Amino acid sequence: MTHSNTRREFLVRTSMLAGGATTSLALQHPVARAATRQDELTELSAVAAVTAMRNGDIKSEDYAGALVDRAQSLESLNAFITLDREAVLEAARNADSKRAGGGATGALHGLPIPVKDSVNTRELRTTNGTGALRNFRPSEDAKVLDPLFSQGGILMGKTNIHELSYGWTSNNGIFGPAHNPYDRARVPGGSSGGSGVTVAARMAPIAIAEDTLGSIRVPATMCGLAGLRPSYGRYSGDGVMPLTMNKFDQIGPLARSVKDLALFDSVVTGDGSPLEETPLKDVRIGISPEYFLSGLDPEVERITNEAFLKLRAAGATLVWAEIPEAAKAAMGTAITIITYETVPAISGFLEEQGTGLTFDQMLAQGSHGIQETMKAFALPPNRPSREAYESMLAKRQEIREEIRLYFQRQGISALAFPPIMIPPPRIGEETEATISGERVPLYIAMARNVALGSCANMASLILPAGITSSGLPVGLEFDALNGNDRALLSLGLSLEKALGPIPAPQV
Repeated sequence: MTHSNTRREFLVRTSMLAGGATTSLALQHPVARAATRQDELTELSAVAAVTAMRNGDIKSEDYAGALVDRAQSLESLNAFITLDREAVLEAARNADSKRAGGGATGALHGLPIPVKDSVNTRELRTTNGTGALRNFRPSEDAKVLDPLFSQGGILMGKTNIHELSYGWTSNNGIFGPAHNPYDRARVPGGSSGGSGVTVAARMAPIAIAEDTLGSIRVPATMCGLAGLRPSYGRYSGDGVMPLTMNKFDQIGPLARSVKDLALFDSVVTGDGSPLEETPLKDVRIGISPEYFLSGLDPEVERITNEAFLKLRAAGATLVWAEIPEAAKAAMGTAITIITYETVPAISGFLEEQGTGLTFDQMLAQGSHGIQETMKAFALPPNRPSREAYESMLAKRQEIREEIRLYFQRQGISALAFPPIMIPPPRIGEETEATISGERVPLYIAMARNVALGSCANMASLILPAGITSSGLPVGLEFDALNGNDRALLSLGLSLEKALGPIPAPQV
């Protein structure tokens, strides 16, 4: 975006906020003028905000102040576990001083970035959402943060999560539940729920999340956001508490636009190649109705079908072809591997980080909810057997190969489906969901569709698809084969345009 385009964006937003009137901000009441300017700043995309700060259109301190003010005014959403206002403003002032002194400005100059509280930060505690790590201060930042900070990004704070990242609701028994900004009585998804809340509620334009079995994709769809779960291993996992041993855990961004996801990806990977929209008339998108579209909540089904019609109207070819039988075992495969590896993965992290805690000591200080969940899935006698685990490792390899062949046979660029079967449930609905009058285990509603992307190590993009009749967002997931992240983002630019925007939450 050019200098003049950034100024034009401010003028357009000012006009819109004024109801289309031509009255300038200078003629408004000072309080109204200040409120309007804050709205302008908090609505900016990451790309627009960084461009404006690098060009000198706005000060980093003013921008950071607007975001922190917004976060503090919406403290009741409980998006952050830790937020140090003065540290954020000091970092922003340093960014302003550097620019004023003629220093180089990075690709994320002055951009405050909320970070999921399972990602190590040297300057702020990293609790992983649990009591025993309430005061844990890592000695180093997670490796994924290094390029972000070196390019001018600012640590905004640590976001609320599902305790130990072990769930999909972010109803945290230690630090309290995160609230969905579209409906405070409902969950924002998890485990990266706080990160989703910060972006949806305009506390920041982009935030860091992490996904083992849907923890980027579930908050993205529940908060009406764009989200990227990169191909496994695309971003470093060093300094992030894992749930598996080098299998599924993957850092990724949440944002309000594909361009912002692409900016994040460019900085982390160093791949600055320009992205151009992939024309949808040249794109074949796979649809597997029997597996991904069965048993959906009626509103999710309606919005999904309407989204498919939009894609077809925009020129995409929808290829209706059922995924291979082996791929339909993805959920059971993923859950078996994750639950078998949970204790050794977390134990290794606790030792590596010098916390002085064993897994059992940590769990003893956890909430009742996390203790019961671990007993039900990851601890003997309910932990999967070695034989079951090894069988699922072999099944995972089969799934990856079968999906590669499926894409090849169907000539598709991506597979499309709703990531979860339901709209956001109410806070406290932790075990079951109601779909068309039937009670369904919550883990099935959350994990069935996202499991394939995790098992096959795919690149996964979430885009908002629509709003239910009760005002709740629903997303659509697009999965591409491993390593096709930049191509998926290029396609995402066109998909985003075809699907259109959804209303922002009224908070």
